[in-house]
Amino acid sequence: MSLSSLLSRIGPLDEKAMQAARARQDSLTKPQGSLGRLEGLSVQLAGITHNPMPSVTHKVIITMAGDHGVVAEGVSAYPPEVTPQMVLNFLRGGAAINVLARCAGARILVVDMGVASKLEPHPSLLSRKVACGTGNIAHGPAMTRQQAEQSIRTGVEIVEAEIKRGLDIVGTGDMGIGNTTPSAAIASLLTGQAPARIAGRGTGVDDAGLQRKIGAIEHALAVNSPDPQDGLDVLAKVGGFEIGGLVGVVLGAAANHKPVMVDGFISTAAAMLAVRLAPAVRPYLIAAHHSREEGHGLMLDWLGVKPLLDLDMRLGEGTGAALGILLAEASCRILAEMATFSEAGVSGKDA
Repeated sequence: MSLSSLLSRIGPLDEKAMQAARARQDSLTKPQGSLGRLEGLSVQLAGITHNPMPSVTHKVIITMAGDHGVVAEGVSAYPPEVTPQMVLNFLRGGAAINVLARCAGARILVVDMGVASKLEPHPSLLSRKVACGTGNIAHGPAMTRQQAEQSIRTGVEIVEAEIKRGLDIVGTGDMGIGNTTPSAAIASLLTGQAPARIAGRGTGVDDAGLQRKIGAIEHALAVNSPDPQDGLDVLAKVGGFEIGGLVGVVLGAAANHKPVMVDGFISTAAAMLAVRLAPAVRPYLIAAHHSREEGHGLMLDWLGVKPLLDLDMRLGEGTGAALGILLAEASCRILAEMATFSEAGVSGKDA
């Protein structure tokens, strides 16, 4: 299936399902609106899934990994070898995402989209390497346009395979030393904000490192001149292979009426590119949290989404998505399991 054909399948949410879910929420044994955003979340999930009684049972977090040539500019506090080391940590179950995914009852799918070293085969690792890391965006494009499209197609294929296995909700996650730099470049370009307003400290760079990072983004945008109206061009010029893969996950999920729980800074940059490619994707997105990373609020505003949580998190990996999935499941269980006033024999509000 061509990318354009996939994009044409992304339609509006199901209004009838949303009306039915809203009507049931309003009849449950509580004052209307007293459960706040949990009520609206269940209604959104009903519209996404075309089911007035949605369920969040089969939960998958897709954590995609890739390396970035821009680390040569001194934009990260950690060396690039941390990327494959952390992938191995994911596979062994020892990272924060493993712990939080277990809490959420979610399965983690770890994907090598472009780690710059050879990873040994592992039963829990999907090897979909487009190339061994991207080019240095401060001096040229991250990848070719063909590679950008390949990364997106790969994400689509992966999420559609999970949907065939019964997926109810997908969370997005990432791993890649230096990947807040291309993400900030994407966000700066799409929002029209200066890199200094978007770029943050990422893995914890000092003041000098932050200035190097801002300078690298400014050079990347000047050298590559990506077209902000062309999502593929933006991805190819200043993106990353794991970012492209997450774009595909978002598009593939939306085309198949599945909700996307978006993690933090990198995942939000991928969601922005997905929206640039297909504006109809927006209502399929649920922002898990407001990252502590500088500029994330501007990115969420551009998307028009309100985060569920604000915990000063900035780890990535899909950690925020795991917590958001817990809330999504809670909202659906409230809708399905709470008694209505009539079922419980409880008097309703006085007229």
